[in-house]
Amino acid sequence: MTPSNRWLWLIGLLLAGWLIYLLTPILSPFLIGVLLAYLGDPLVDRLERWKLSRTLAVVAVFALFSLILLAALLIVLPMLGKQLMHLYQLAPRALDWLQVSALPWLQAKLGLAEEFWRFDRIKAVFSEHLGQTTDIVGIVLASATTSSLALLAWLGNLLLIPVVSFYLLRDWDLMVARLRVLLPRRNEETTVQLVGECHEVLGAFLRGQMLVMLALGVIYAAGLMIIGLDLGLLIGLLAGLASIVPYMGFVVGFGAAVIAALFQYGGDLYPLIGVAAVFTVGQLLEGMLLTPLLVGDRIGLHPVAVIFAILAGGQLFGFTGVLLALPVAAVVMVLLRHVHVLYKLSDLYREPSNSHEPPGPA
Repeated sequence: MTPSNRWLWLIGLLLAGWLIYLLTPILSPFLIGVLLAYLGDPLVDRLERWKLSRTLAVVAVFALFSLILLAALLIVLPMLGKQLMHLYQLAPRALDWLQVSALPWLQAKLGLAEEFWRFDRIKAVFSEHLGQTTDIVGIVLASATTSSLALLAWLGNLLLIPVVSFYLLRDWDLMVARLRVLLPRRNEETTVQLVGECHEVLGAFLRGQMLVMLALGVIYAAGLMIIGLDLGLLIGLLAGLASIVPYMGFVVGFGAAVIAALFQYGGDLYPLIGVAAVFTVGQLLEGMLLTPLLVGDRIGLHPVAVIFAILAGGQLFGFTGVLLALPVAAVVMVLLRHVHVLYKLSDLYREPSNSHEPPGPA
């Protein structure tokens, strides 16, 4: 690559980043549509191998996704709303428990001053807002309908997602083939190799890790609800979502479940044993069955890199940046692997030749 071509590529990347920044408010439905199309493409390809047409296979996959979404809306969402309301109403009592029981015990153990904890003000503010309304849906709708144009834009973006997903999923293989034809002939093999590695990493993470998150969320939620924890569904789903980073789901879910069990059952030992058993079973299933079966060892994204990518994407581009964070991180990781190999082969890495050797014969 000549220096002029390098400058052109650099200018092109800067312009692309600037354009993404300008289009951030409208990119979310398109990125979600691309994500859904990418996740559904293997299912459509499998149905095509069963002698179905591409359009009919896409319709079948969309019907499956719609049934799953409908089941979540009709079954899970009402239960989750009740638990959120229960948590909202229990917050003042939790603050009382912290102020009367937990914090004085901690204060005595650590030797802190008597006025070190000031939770009375927090409780007063929270109780004031709780007395105003107990309808969380009403609060959300009131804030959303302050601007009719904003509400219409939000509904339009929501309806745009399935339309974009359908057309991208139907034409996915065709678009990939056309993009490959446009590749420079001299760089086609290297580019296809890099794209294949990126696809392997992204597929393992987006498909495999999301299935692991879903399975862990179901396991944790079902187990906590079986032992009678009032907030079991909420904590289980939270632990499943946090499992996008390895071991974070266990830490977040187990800590929240222990606190909820202590608050609900007091010092009773059996609920705590039940919580420990639920998360132990979840970790054993994740380590011995779910991760080896669904993900394998193909991701290679360090947990710290995952956390940094999500936070950096959200800070730079908001929700759009969160959607782009992990795919971009996976692509950067693949490119860094090849840069590392090239660096090991370069003169900069190799030991310098011995300049004191006598010259050879003329």
